[in-house]
Amino acid sequence: MTGRALISKPHNDLVIAALSVIGIAGFLWPLWSNTATSESLAHATDAPWLMVLMMPLLLAATASALSERLLDAKAVAVLGVLAACGSALRLPTGGVAGTELVFFLLLPAGRVFGRGFGFLLGTLTLFVSAAISGGIGPWLPFQMLGAAWVGYGAGLLPPLKGRAEIAAMALYGTVASFVYGALLNLWFWPFGTNYGSGLSYVPGAILTSNLRAFWAFHLATSLGWDLMRAVTLVTMG
Repeated sequence: MTGRALISKPHNDLVIAALSVIGIAGFLWPLWSNTATSESLAHATDAPWLMVLMMPLLLAATASALSERLLDAKAVAVLGVLAACGSALRLPTGGVAGTELVFFLLLPAGRVFGRGFGFLLGTLTLFVSAAISGGIGPWLPFQMLGAAWVGYGAGLLPPLKGRAEIAAMALYGTVASFVYGALLNLWFWPFGTNYGSGLSYVPGAILTSNLRAFWAFHLATSLGWDLMRAVTLVTMG
């Protein structure tokens, strides 16, 4: 099932690493904030800046790949077609009840075309889907990064064949389903709970205390959704 890797040279990996560091900071900064406001906790202020930083880096990765012939015209066409197909797959559910049909494209695409291609496909698919459905909001850059990491991780799987490859893809899809759910919950959790509930984020609290509250919130609210995402991915894949 493996094919030639696209957009996977070291300097492109550096661009992806820079994007990932920015994204991780966007996810985690509330855990170290002492003066967070309701607006900042809802990512109303940092999400636009995250998009501003992400888009030039994504364009830089694509332009670099094109200039060095890591991504030819056919690969660009494949990327566009798969992004359109992924957007169409996402429209019926949009992640409702944990169902993420777009994963059915992200995993094999990252596996066949390489980690860099999987990363770009994840970001582009979520962006196009949001633009079509009117789902652009502070959640979008976090969804884009989550999907990008899923596609990138699929490209890191070792070369396998036959049943071993199927088992590896199923295992990775299961793990990715739960990690993706936890990441998006981490975006939502700081402003999505009532203060003092025992599951809520507390600005200025010690890191371990907030992490315990987050995991309690995540297990209580999203475990079923993540399980459904993993089950549908494995059974339908």
